[in-house]
Amino acid sequence: MENSERKPRPRELGLEFGVLKTGPNNAITDVDGVLVGQVTLSDDARGMHTGVTAIIPHADNIFKHKVPAGVFLGNAFGKMVGYPQIKELGNLETPIVLTNTLNLAAAIDGLIDYTFSFEDNGDVRSINCAVGETNDGGINDIRARFVKPEHVLEALRNAKSGPVEEGCVGAGTGTRAFRFKAGIGTASRRLDANMGGYTVGVLVQSNFGGLLKVGGVEVGKALGGYPYQKEIESADGSIMMIVATDAPLDSRNLERLAKRAWLGMGNAGGIASNGSGDFVIAFSTNKAVRVEHTMQKLATPEAPGVRNDDMTPLFMAAIEATEEAIINSLFAATDTPTYDGQFAKALPVDTVMEMIKHR
Repeated sequence: MENSERKPRPRELGLEFGVLKTGPNNAITDVDGVLVGQVTLSDDARGMHTGVTAIIPHADNIFKHKVPAGVFLGNAFGKMVGYPQIKELGNLETPIVLTNTLNLAAAIDGLIDYTFSFEDNGDVRSINCAVGETNDGGINDIRARFVKPEHVLEALRNAKSGPVEEGCVGAGTGTRAFRFKAGIGTASRRLDANMGGYTVGVLVQSNFGGLLKVGGVEVGKALGGYPYQKEIESADGSIMMIVATDAPLDSRNLERLAKRAWLGMGNAGGIASNGSGDFVIAFSTNKAVRVEHTMQKLATPEAPGVRNDDMTPLFMAAIEATEEAIINSLFAATDTPTYDGQFAKALPVDTVMEMIKHR
């Protein structure tokens, strides 16, 4: 979808989430250094509706200049690659790639090629790739495995800062949430100077269920999705939530930050059904807390950090940005034909805004 065809974001329609200010793009790329690249694979005749979304913490060689990270498994019905080592060592050594469930191998291969492309990685013999997925098999002919390593490399090499395209793009091309077409969504929050002046950005791949709430209004029920929809979302689904910040956090506090994104998912109406893989990866781009490969220690001997007592504004930022990113993913999506001749309908935004207006 070209920018000229971009649908209005909720904020452009007068809908706000929470109390904190957004960054200039209201996107994960508002966090200094973060780049996002996407490749969209769409062909109605082939039933192809899938793709790749890549999130790069910084433009340097990440394997040599690792970033601290934390992971929270809200409901672990999923196939995330790289979790054990991130949990054990507390850092990322590759970008994060999002795709569909059956294309994890292609994503791994692409990340390996990307890591090998750096000249000073000539001695690398082991890479902990970070790959997340949701199952787009309800819309996309997932068994065809359309995503190839070259698509992953393309997304990584074309990653950029600035506005991030949302909806039916990249890894969100074939996803849906709350029975409606969804996709990629993003949002950010920037704290005032008295709270540290830090930025928190979130990107989501929405593909999950529950009772949709927009701005606190239970629009899902009014749109005919409940009560007891197939015994509470028996179709299941998943969501990947990526949280970035420039606050100098270690892996422990990044995991705590990741847990708050989960609360944002709940604010949007997610219920973490039995078969839903609900994962959060949080990382810090702050150079003071990078982990240098040669020493496997913090880049500075006494790196600054954020006290536990000062974490609350960051927690609030993650909650607000996650909720808004999810709603953005729904508002941006468009009607999409499925591989088996059905149709995934987009959220009726005009109807939703009328509900909110008259609440």
